[in-house]
Amino acid sequence: MGVVDDRTGPVQSRDRFLHGGSAESVVRSVRSPILSSWQRSMLLGLSPDQTELPFTEDFDADGPVVRAASPVLDRLASLFAGSRMNICLADGHGTVLERRFGDKSLAGRLPAIQTQPGFVFAERVAGTNGIGLTLAERQLVQVNGAEHFAERSQSSACTAAPIRDQLSGHIEGVLCLGYPYTDADPALAAIVRRAAEAIERRLMEQSSARERGLLQAYLEAGLRVRAHGDALDGHPVALAELLLSELEQSDHTTLKEKATELLSAARRAAEEVSLSHGRRVTLVSRPVTGPDGVEGMVVEALLPDEEEHHAPAPAPLHAHAAPPPAGSPPAGAPASRSGTGGVRGLVLVGEPEVGKYAVAARRRLELLAEASTRIGTTLDVGRTARELAETAVPRLADFVTVDVPESVLRGEESGDPTGELHRTVVHGIRDDCPFYPVGMRLELRPTTPHMRSLATGQPVLEPELKAAFGWIAQDPEHSELLLAHNVHSLITVPLLARGVVLGVACFYRSRNPAPYGDDDRSLAQELAARAALCIDNARRYTREHTLALSLQRSLLPHGLPEQSAVEVAHRYLPAESGVGGDWFDVIPLSGTRVALLVGDVVGHGLHAAATMGRLRTAARNFAELELAPDELLTHLDNLMVRLDREEGGDDPALGSSAIVGATCLYAVYDPTTQLCTMARAGHPPPALLLPDGSVTFPDLPAGPPLGLGGLPFESAEVHLPENSRLILYTDGLIEDRHRDIDLALEELHRTLAADPGRSPEDTCRAVLDALAPEHPADDIALLVARTHATPPDRIAAWELPADPARVGEVRAAAVEQLARWGLEESAFAAELLLSELVTNGIRYGGGEPVRVRLIHDRTLICEVYDSSNTAPRMRQAANTDEGGRGLFLVAQLAQAWGTRYTPDGKVIWAEFALDAA
Repeated sequence: MGVVDDRTGPVQSRDRFLHGGSAESVVRSVRSPILSSWQRSMLLGLSPDQTELPFTEDFDADGPVVRAASPVLDRLASLFAGSRMNICLADGHGTVLERRFGDKSLAGRLPAIQTQPGFVFAERVAGTNGIGLTLAERQLVQVNGAEHFAERSQSSACTAAPIRDQLSGHIEGVLCLGYPYTDADPALAAIVRRAAEAIERRLMEQSSARERGLLQAYLEAGLRVRAHGDALDGHPVALAELLLSELEQSDHTTLKEKATELLSAARRAAEEVSLSHGRRVTLVSRPVTGPDGVEGMVVEALLPDEEEHHAPAPAPLHAHAAPPPAGSPPAGAPASRSGTGGVRGLVLVGEPEVGKYAVAARRRLELLAEASTRIGTTLDVGRTARELAETAVPRLADFVTVDVPESVLRGEESGDPTGELHRTVVHGIRDDCPFYPVGMRLELRPTTPHMRSLATGQPVLEPELKAAFGWIAQDPEHSELLLAHNVHSLITVPLLARGVVLGVACFYRSRNPAPYGDDDRSLAQELAARAALCIDNARRYTREHTLALSLQRSLLPHGLPEQSAVEVAHRYLPAESGVGGDWFDVIPLSGTRVALLVGDVVGHGLHAAATMGRLRTAARNFAELELAPDELLTHLDNLMVRLDREEGGDDPALGSSAIVGATCLYAVYDPTTQLCTMARAGHPPPALLLPDGSVTFPDLPAGPPLGLGGLPFESAEVHLPENSRLILYTDGLIEDRHRDIDLALEELHRTLAADPGRSPEDTCRAVLDALAPEHPADDIALLVARTHATPPDRIAAWELPADPARVGEVRAAAVEQLARWGLEESAFAAELLLSELVTNGIRYGGGEPVRVRLIHDRTLICEVYDSSNTAPRMRQAANTDEGGRGLFLVAQLAQAWGTRYTPDGKVIWAEFALDAA
């Protein structure tokens, strides 16, 4: 935090806030830590006019912090000699322990509250100030002028930094420099930080001196044992010699880890450790007391002969006690071998608390290593958040909650993460703790640790929740319930990844009576950072998956077209891992025929969905050209090759975006003949359920997948009795890594044969229930069509020679047929249209006989067959032309008209709506 440009601080903002202004009205002009401290001070009921502070004489004026800091304070006083600098040392509770002054006369001119040790500057009693804010934020802070809560400090500024025990991470004190705001200097932050680090190093040296005393006591005790001539157990060696013995490097690590655990246990014990190559070592821990009264532990290793498997009972070592009894293994003596032939060596010596810190540090590393494999196993935001909670409980926290904005759950970035938080995860050592339930929308005050984390982007540590007034003020009744369940300490960590706020994770401690410390906060922050990256990956995937699914659903048929050839039901089931390129289609064709289509583009994601849309559109266009199934697949294959070439399929550098292929099955069913013509391109064959209940898989020519280019496709024709069921599907239905494809086809066979009378809808439901995986890895498209047949009395056909004089006979016969069908009102239009088509067929049909067919379906269909392969086209006739208007007249009378080719010629067809006629 640098010094603000206006060194008097936000005077107007402070006045506005203290006189009832909202936090939102001052948030832009006040730094977030200062504003949060103001809000906490108000919640505590503190008054800015307060002039008195609590005073206590119950503080350690000669404790480790004071001894470590005194030389540093003296150097600071010398550095700022003659200035108005007030140098202050406080303990971890905010009580002033020592003061120094740049100008020594300040000690007599300043009020006692600024000169005497014993006054308490904790935030809960003094409001916003350097010492209190440092303990609250647990980092270096600067408070300038009006940023102070108290009126008495408005003309002052200060820079303060925490002093930590480098072993435990606990804040042992605060170093604070106070000065008039006019003397503020950005360089003060670096000076305070370096001075605090110097005090921390001196604290560490005190710990090292205690350990050296313990080691000396251990060695002296061993010398006294040897001086009395007592028998020794094993050959004593130094640690280096022990480690250079026959032990592997992995054995060294194992010994040190086990020795650290014994040291931290602070009790006499013997534990046998199994090493490589069948070796076994017994670790013996004993208490030892240094010359200055410091109590510690020593851990020795005993490598026995093959017949020795146990160490002697451990006995204490004391620097000033009588020699230990015979059999106690000393260390550090010159090499000698006793009758037992064992080897003994010192592994560790130190204070148990230090061992506990080492064990805790190793366990934190183990938890981080485990988190890398446990968090982010899926691309699901909610599941990833839960994996964070499951990893942290119980080794870091007893309860974990994760709150995520609703938009992040949908795969979007949150525009207001603090305003749309939803409780996503509640996980703990038991289920009866009254946290807000999953799914609840949270409205949190700015003073809560959650909101402070989101506002600053930094974790917030509340060691004692019963004193966390911002947390309590959110919901006092709910807070009391949690405190009653012994929830006493909290760390909140924002979930941040790539600059995006994804939510907040909260770690609560209950069973462990020790409050959270800075090491715990760092561990929680590291876990949350890893989880946030995984959540962001899951969010991005969710967004792409949602977009691809929306795109694909928009490209699939939204409704089924009206037609009489088949009764159709369909299903589309997207894959869990990513939307693929499966599609289906139902396309009405001329002459009451219908085309059924299923396909599958290789790959997943937006690219596959977009390619699917292009193929479906192309297939519909080719179907409108009345192409045979094998010809249509040839055109699609050529299209795929061209698209692949245009998108860089021949360039390895662009291979990730190139189209790599697709499969397709195309079938055309004609209800007038009950024939179905099918062709497939690398696609699974359809299933056919006949009215008698028999199920077959027609042996269609396989054909290559689309996109290979240059290979032929073949069609096959199958007769389908009325009420047959044709089942078309993509490979996701039958292919699964947990199931053989042949078994899947057998299951499909059994499911279809179990109830031949099912409707297409029921058939779809039964097939998916029986075959669809619980977690599909690939898309599934399913199309079930029950065939109908056009009744013979709805079809009328005539054949006449290529003689224009016979056209009248066909017209008359058609009018009679329409009358029998009850379509007299359509007779005039049908007669005129039929006359034009027949005349055209006779004139350009090459002299062969012409066939005429009328079909009474949803529309009236007129078809004229001739042997010519030349398709007619409509043209604009000039005013002087005698002909050229026939097809124009057909187009005006008909709802639709066109040409399709047959093996022996072509068919010109036209249809018009009966109601329009």
